[in-house]
Amino acid sequence: MLTYFIQTKVLRRFLFPAFTLTAIALLSACISSQPYPLGTVTAQPIPTPVVRLPKLGQEWVYNVRNVFSQELVDTVTERVVSVGEQVRIQRSGVKAGPLPDEIQSPWGYILQDARWSPPQKFVNPISLWPEQLTLGFNQFYKTRYQVLGYPDSTYYWGMSMKVTQWELIKVPAGQFLTLKYRDEMPYFESNDVFRVGNIREEDVWFSPEIGRWVIRRGTGRYITNGVAWSNAYWEDYLQWELVSWR
Repeated sequence: MLTYFIQTKVLRRFLFPAFTLTAIALLSACISSQPYPLGTVTAQPIPTPVVRLPKLGQEWVYNVRNVFSQELVDTVTERVVSVGEQVRIQRSGVKAGPLPDEIQSPWGYILQDARWSPPQKFVNPISLWPEQLTLGFNQFYKTRYQVLGYPDSTYYWGMSMKVTQWELIKVPAGQFLTLKYRDEMPYFESNDVFRVGNIREEDVWFSPEIGRWVIRRGTGRYITNGVAWSNAYWEDYLQWELVSWR
């Protein structure tokens, strides 16, 4: 569930090793017991809401929790520091300190994405939220990405984005009308040569009013040579929840 992932040693300790089949069964039970965000399903709003445009100083603060344990991993502040052909969002955590910037070019299309580990710089920007804020939107995007600091190699990235519903949902920052959508990244290419299979998925509750998500919850799994998907390694399973915005 969508998050989005922090590239710091603060979060590395939550990267799980491979599980046995028995451990997977126990872990699944644990996951199912964690609270999943539940809002009130609403009809498609008419007229369709317009996404807030970026301005200097806009800010969003999120609590980031480990879904497996509900532990508060960090509190992250994201702030618009540059607007123009590119929109740069500066990010920092209370525990982690400075985090990689997010860059959109143009607004709504991600060029540099710090949600996952390691952060990615896309060769061609892809949509960060649905291009049409309507029920039934379903799109698959293909591009390649570089790992920050290593510009000499690129890797395949494919992502499906599907709108599921409109929801009124309450978070610490208040109640928001959100467009809920799901991102799935099946069999993308990792820069880690030992990873031979990779999948990720996230659910996102996007608020046009604030120009950003109020909740995102996501995770990924991967395998190495000789490891079956039933024993796949887990990436961090994190939920981001909006605490405040301006």
